[in-house]
Amino acid sequence: MNAPVILDRRRLLQGSGALIVSFSLSNAFAQDQAAPAAAPAPKPPGSLATSPYLDSWLRIDADGGITVFTGKAELGQGFKTAFQQIAAEQLDVAFGSLKVVTADTKLTANEGYTSGSHSMQDSGTAILNAAAQARELLIAEAARRLDVPAENLRTESGAVIAADGRKLSYGELVAEDMLHVQAQPVSKLKDPATFKVMGQSIPRVDIPAKVTGGVAYVQDLRLPDMLHARVARPPSYGAELTDCDTAAIEKLPGVVKLVRDGNFLAVVAAKEFQAVKALRALEGAAKWKENARLPNEGELLSVLTTKLPSKDFAIFERSDPSVTGQKTIEATYTRPYQSHGSIGPSCAVAQFADGAMTVWSHTQGVYPDRAAIAEMLRMLPQSVRVIHVEGSGCYGHNGADDAAADAALIARAVPGRPVRVQWMREQEHAWEPYGPAMVTKLKASLGSDGKIADWNFAVWSNTHSMRPGGAGCLLAAQHMAQPFAVPAAKPLPLPEGGGDRNAIPIYSFPNAHVMHHFLPDMPVRISAMRALGAYHNVFSIESFMDELADLAGADPVEFRLKHLDDPRGRDVITKAAEGFGWKKGQRAPQDRGYGFAFARYKNLAAYCAIASEVEVNRETGRARLVRAVAAVDSGQVVNPDGLINQIEGAIVQSTSWTLYESVTFDETRITSIDWQTYPILRFDAVPEKIEVHIINRPGKPFLGSGETGQGPAAASLANAIANATGKRLRDLPLTRKRIKDAIDA
Repeated sequence: MNAPVILDRRRLLQGSGALIVSFSLSNAFAQDQAAPAAAPAPKPPGSLATSPYLDSWLRIDADGGITVFTGKAELGQGFKTAFQQIAAEQLDVAFGSLKVVTADTKLTANEGYTSGSHSMQDSGTAILNAAAQARELLIAEAARRLDVPAENLRTESGAVIAADGRKLSYGELVAEDMLHVQAQPVSKLKDPATFKVMGQSIPRVDIPAKVTGGVAYVQDLRLPDMLHARVARPPSYGAELTDCDTAAIEKLPGVVKLVRDGNFLAVVAAKEFQAVKALRALEGAAKWKENARLPNEGELLSVLTTKLPSKDFAIFERSDPSVTGQKTIEATYTRPYQSHGSIGPSCAVAQFADGAMTVWSHTQGVYPDRAAIAEMLRMLPQSVRVIHVEGSGCYGHNGADDAAADAALIARAVPGRPVRVQWMREQEHAWEPYGPAMVTKLKASLGSDGKIADWNFAVWSNTHSMRPGGAGCLLAAQHMAQPFAVPAAKPLPLPEGGGDRNAIPIYSFPNAHVMHHFLPDMPVRISAMRALGAYHNVFSIESFMDELADLAGADPVEFRLKHLDDPRGRDVITKAAEGFGWKKGQRAPQDRGYGFAFARYKNLAAYCAIASEVEVNRETGRARLVRAVAAVDSGQVVNPDGLINQIEGAIVQSTSWTLYESVTFDETRITSIDWQTYPILRFDAVPEKIEVHIINRPGKPFLGSGETGQGPAAASLANAIANATGKRLRDLPLTRKRIKDAIDA
């Protein structure tokens, strides 16, 4: 990658004749959500609520060029393409005539983290409204100039056109300094029936470079006069550097500088392989005192439920004494610590010049990362700029923020020159924040009518988010001579939640009790991983629903529908079952099994149901997902192929988690440090067929879909394995050994 053009927001927004539109108040879907006259002003939709200013979302230049701004980070979701479609549709311009600028602390709004399937819901909604209102402003200005009623004008191809053929381009209309308008609380959105760009499977703009070896990732970034660095990580949590003779290392070819700050130790070299060779020598020279005391990983259940202190919350209660159960079952499900397993280790580039720090990072929160890095370096936040550049895939908090902090700390020691930091494979596996381990315990009873009479659910887990916002969440800051303390973990508030995400059932039960046993401390480093607690909670709920259906002698699909009132949820279940060819009383072929599961992510985002077919080798215990059929409802669909990509990816990743993945450790160190010790799904185990059916809801709000498939995919797979083997497995991952042991038991 050549040196990028570094745009400054002030310079970008200068120049004559620019229309910049954002909202102080607006409504994403005015037709559906108009407030009564006596009601207070409607709440600004999506991210407009926190970034209402004019230059936050859209720029139209005097030459007709259009730029869309988003504070979200493109992680491979494809939202750059979707946002471009939204703006093009509402402005009536060609898709290719716009460009999208993503998260950058000098150019874009502060949208916090890109997480929780919020990109379309928050940023997409803001862009939708901004573009719609910009169109109306352009029409109003054209009506004034052409002296015709606004209702007699239309927009097309970047121009406003009158009935008599006269037209004014957007560039001409903004030439008279049409700036700083106050947005109205209601947007005149286009009728979905007229859409030409939204709703189309336009190829993603980020894919060509990725599949042709072109410029794509921060790992590709090459700046003039750039140096390369590697960090010598401690061998275990809490290890202290007691000695390091660096005299010979400093004389190695290409070595520019050794950087030490307490337990933070790094080498800077002119070339990358020189840095790697020096790192290996540095690791050999460093002497550490190890202090970590990790629990027995085989005692995960007891560690989480009895040995770690918890704060207990009743998060849901429903009681109807008139309904009582007759048949009762209970079950316990466990999830281990799991790694993000990014194929490319984390990377960042930083440059310290003229008292300012610039960092290029694949962080998922440029503003929080800026705040953390500024605190670590004891700089003012405005003197730190963080620019998002795509990195190796990760839905959650991997080593990206830590690599950014590493690069910044090292760059300060070699001012003027850019420094590229690349983690090593074993560092990514050993030091990234993991998805937290979890335990769930369920108990339920069936009434005389075969329906669930009472439901009890308890979950033990951590916050599921220790993302940076302060320096204490950064490894480099923790390892400095004057270290920053790791902040206390706090539960994420409902209704979205963290470890208790999706713990409250979407089904209607007359009696229900849900407990969250929040564990403030964990023995290993943890943070956000795709879907947070929803992955295991949905796995548990939907596995238990199958167990209850079996107790009731009911078909799993019919059993779910019997307990679900939400009509959109029912539609999704029905669509997935029909697509799969699900039939009551069906029997799978020998050594195969069918499974079904459903959830609405966070009980407020997209709906997803998945039916699966698995094949189990009874001699080896190996399970293979053969076929998966999903149905999804994410509201108004912008790019169908992009939505399908999300569900396909969720199914494949969740299959890997569910069948293979588990962090391992001994009493001192993490031991799963490569692809042999931390196996993941390989290409030969990818399902033969994944089919996704979309239920489009034109005019309805966008619902986040990036994480909706994780839980249903896991439960559907587990239910299919139970159907194939006649054995119920409740401890993740469902490895071939566990399956074989269950078959032989």
